Amino acid sequence: MLRDRRILALLCAETVSTSGSEMTWLAVPWFVLATTGSPTRMGFVVAAGVAGAALFGLPGGALLARVGARQTMLIADACRAPLVLAVPVLHWTGVLSYPLLLAIVFAESAFFGPYFAAQRVVVPELLGEGEEVVGRANALLQGATRITLVLGPAAAGVLIGVVGAATVLVIDAASFAVSFVLIASFLPRTRPVVRAESSGGVFAGLAYIRRDPLLRAWGSMMVVIDASWLVLFAAVPVLVFDEYGRHAAIAGWLIGAFGAGALAGNVIAYRTLRRFDSLTWASVGLLVEAVPLWLLPLPLPAVAVGAALCASGLANGLVNPALHSILTLRPPAAIRGKVMSALLTLSQVGGPLALLAAGPALGAFGARPVFAVVAAVQTVARIGAGTVGLRLRPAVSPA
Repeated sequence: MLRDRRILALLCAETVSTSGSEMTWLAVPWFVLATTGSPTRMGFVVAAGVAGAALFGLPGGALLARVGARQTMLIADACRAPLVLAVPVLHWTGVLSYPLLLAIVFAESAFFGPYFAAQRVVVPELLGEGEEVVGRANALLQGATRITLVLGPAAAGVLIGVVGAATVLVIDAASFAVSFVLIASFLPRTRPVVRAESSGGVFAGLAYIRRDPLLRAWGSMMVVIDASWLVLFAAVPVLVFDEYGRHAAIAGWLIGAFGAGALAGNVIAYRTLRRFDSLTWASVGLLVEAVPLWLLPLPLPAVAVGAALCASGLANGLVNPALHSILTLRPPAAIRGKVMSALLTLSQVGGPLALLAAGPALGAFGARPVFAVVAAVQTVARIGAGTVGLRLRPAVSPA
């Protein structure tokens, strides 16, 4: 699969652009904490980013259905690069206000949903509809993402201390430009899939999810799970500020520990997915993925927190390739882009509210109690979704 220049270019684009984004994920909250000292304001900035992705997810699906996956990714990269670059430029010229920062973060994040959905849709366009092949390709893509989750925050933690958070954002802007060049140069032009009459309408993806029992259960889970992940990672800088000497490098490698575990899980999944039924694999994995998170509320040293995050990442890396292959292939091709965009919207829609609540909670109580809430919420949501998957398994055939 790695000998295919199209897949290799897609992996390289993902690695480069997401490395920049992972650096920004630490740089922007750290910038807000360092300049304002307010976890509440930091939470609002992160919430603005999630809100942009959530509100524009469904319109992004309509764009994807109209222009195709390749063109959607190019549009997203072309727009995100100047928006990210605007933050350090405005900061250095002394005109970056807090409301303007919120607006820029919101606008840049609006392109995340269309890009993510297009990246998933383009895989079966390039490789066909086989569940095993798509699952292995998703394992590679997620492996690339996990590499960035290992390297990006760790590099950001070091660079913030050396050159400042604003300069890190310049690197992120450049990463989107590189991704644009790779996609434009190596991914072939393809015509958008001919849409059936039933695929029309902005809300067609949500309607399909509502009718499908598995997608309905897993989509509901994603509202809760992804919101809680956002809260967890937003709490990490606060934990480091409060308990570990305000060293950005520690925050970087704590987040990177999750990525390292997830990368190892992706490698295992890539080699073993063909031996197991994808639905069983994903459903059982969902049931156990939250277990390591129960260590985070305890007053542990940074090394133990990193080990818990690494273990949780390992489970995440084992589960997600199979889960995403099912989510990608289950809808028919004519409506797949809208369904993927709708799922992305569901994964983001709970984030703003969760972060708006988490910001004041972090300021009032610190990170440890927030970790306890995250662990409890994830446990309940995963038990529900995993149980539904196992119950439906005898009646579900590969898409």
